[in-house]
Amino acid sequence: MTDSTGTKSTGGQGGTAVAEESARGPMVRVEDLHRSYGTGAGAVHALRGVSFDVPRGELVALKGRSGSGKTTLLNLVGGLDSPDRGRITVDGTDLSELGENGLLELRRDRIGFIFQSFGLIPILTAAENVGVPMRLRKADPREREDRVALLLSLVGLGDHSAQRPGELSGGQQQRVAIARALANRPALLIADEPTGQLDAETGLAVMELLRAVVRSEGVTALVATHDAQLLGLADRVLELSDGHIAEYA
Repeated sequence: MTDSTGTKSTGGQGGTAVAEESARGPMVRVEDLHRSYGTGAGAVHALRGVSFDVPRGELVALKGRSGSGKTTLLNLVGGLDSPDRGRITVDGTDLSELGENGLLELRRDRIGFIFQSFGLIPILTAAENVGVPMRLRKADPREREDRVALLLSLVGLGDHSAQRPGELSGGQQQRVAIARALANRPALLIADEPTGQLDAETGLAVMELLRAVVRSEGVTALVATHDAQLLGLADRVLELSDGHIAEYA
């Protein structure tokens, strides 16, 4: 298992930047993670000692059959659930040391979530949906408007800002959801089957967009998907099976 950012130091200014990133450690570090549901003979052991790193600036795909524990793992990394045992570090912060308020701030300010069901608010326009996280943070209105316009342009929806979700295609709605996840400049994007409700062509376009966003916004992404075509776009792939994880190049 790789225990670093997976980057190699080079000479010159670029090498200094890489060295600094390496010194900061991985964006996500998961150590001996266990999570079960229920008790006794009927208990379901979703995770059995899972350990891995997610290097900064990479798109890492998580694959596994339905029911393999992918969503459980993403919820734990995102601070939406707590493990029975083990340690999770996100951007240098040990989640076990955070109370409810600390976890809320982490999810609001440093993690962006993208869901299979899009999760947009039907009565709000695309622009208003993207701006919701910044409103929660009480960002300056002008800053919010500028950021929303930039993000909608980034995902190719600059001309659709006034449209509501019901007026957009599935692919367009997921693009709005990606823009919303980026609103507060998160360090980490967590996406749970983001193309699950899309046709193959649209799903590929959305995954390509996620890869481009990782590069342009300088974020790290952990994406659960079972689509083999989409897995090929990831920097690395982690497979979850029988509660354990294996890493592939």
